[in-house]
Amino acid sequence: MKIVRFDHFPDFGVTAANGWVPPVDIYQTGEHELVLKAELPDMSQEDIDITMENGTLTIKGEKKVAGDVKEEQFHHVERRYWTFSRSFSLPQTVDDATVGAEYRNGVLTIRLPLREEAKPRQIKIGVAA
Repeated sequence: MKIVRFDHFPDFGVTAANGWVPPVDIYQTGEHELVLKAELPDMSQEDIDITMENGTLTIKGEKKVAGDVKEEQFHHVERRYWTFSRSFSLPQTVDDATVGAEYRNGVLTIRLPLREEAKPRQIKIGVAA
């Protein structure tokens, strides 16, 4: 797999409670879309919020302690329970009307299709008479 560095796709801003931010990969599939994958382990889909506004994609969420375990029942805690917010400035070539998201096995996948006019096209050369 070829890893593409997106210098034109900078991390717009990061804020997080307890200093945690979900790790994210961003890559391009061919010439048709960008894909953002974020690791959000042990979260429910209802605890994740995704918004698009003015060219900025924001992912917010909260990982909660399981409701069947009370605080006084813990003997040792290494896992973090937190809220987070992470935003990305998107290139203008993203078609924000067709962005889609899926959450499976602790990984959030956001597909960011590119606008038709941003996709390369072949130009035929005419024969001059």
